Amino acid sequence: MKIGILQTGYAPDILLETGDYPQLFERLLAGQGFEFETFKVVDMEFPAAVTACDGWLITGSKHGVYEDHAFIPPLEDFIRDAFKAEVPVAGVCFGHQIMAQALGGQVEKFSEGWAIGATDYHFGDQTVRLNAWHQDQVIRPPEGAQTVGHSDFCRHAALSYGAKGYSVQPHPEFDAAFISGLITHRGRGVVPDDLLARASSRLDLPVDNAQIANQIAAFFKAARVAASSS
Repeated sequence: MKIGILQTGYAPDILLETGDYPQLFERLLAGQGFEFETFKVVDMEFPAAVTACDGWLITGSKHGVYEDHAFIPPLEDFIRDAFKAEVPVAGVCFGHQIMAQALGGQVEKFSEGWAIGATDYHFGDQTVRLNAWHQDQVIRPPEGAQTVGHSDFCRHAALSYGAKGYSVQPHPEFDAAFISGLITHRGRGVVPDDLLARASSRLDLPVDNAQIANQIAAFFKAARVAASSS
């Protein structure tokens, strides 16, 4: 199964030696039977068609989905077209938000501030710890989307669109080293110091990245089975 990674931003230059966002996702989903191709949509490099891959994964970004960037309107069109064609789409952080916005939901810069570092989320009766890095969040999901994960800070931290889409606000592709790098190279002067200090103090906590990787992989595989049987 071929997954197209839609890259919507870049990691800080100093962190690129560990891999940019597409490489982080390839490592996260390694061993799941996928092959990958990256499209730098942030630079207006879009696939020829929504059917060019078997599924799509939209990365995080430093940009806001409500900002005026050339790539955002065509990306929203691409998401809607993929849903119409029943090609599965998954999104993380910015990807989570742009999916919601494209489909009629509402995304805002959250008035209560930032979520940074190891954070507990509730998926049904399970508590899952994942790394967060965001101030924007989905305030109102699109019609038909089901909230399947939340935290005390983020009401709509994971959304299911059935076989068509699945998205999460936190970053299952980020490990402690990457969060530490973001604290040093992207957070200083932007995120309040007390939040950065708290995130730094929680770097040693284990996170459940593999659990979310399995959820994303299961979503893609189930969508493929549904498409082949229809």
